[in-house]
Amino acid sequence: MEIADWRAKIDGLDEQIVKLLCERAAAAAAIGELKAKTGGNIYEPDREQNVLAHVQSCNTGELPPAQLTVIYERIMDVMRGLQRRA
Repeated sequence: MEIADWRAKIDGLDEQIVKLLCERAAAAAAIGELKAKTGGNIYEPDREQNVLAHVQSCNTGELPPAQLTVIYERIMDVMRGLQRRA
């Protein structure tokens, strides 16, 4: 494949990633609403550690574990913000 082909592939993958992030955001917002009703904590470090362990167990590709952790820590930070607004 040529560079243009790889870039087109990346564009398609980015579209899928954005769609999935939006679905994740909707789920996080719904959880935030439930937490607001029940007085639950937005920040749950044990849950976040479980998420990190889970995504690490799914990592079978080129992404170094430390980098995957950085990405997911940022995703969870953004999702906590969405929960706070709910």
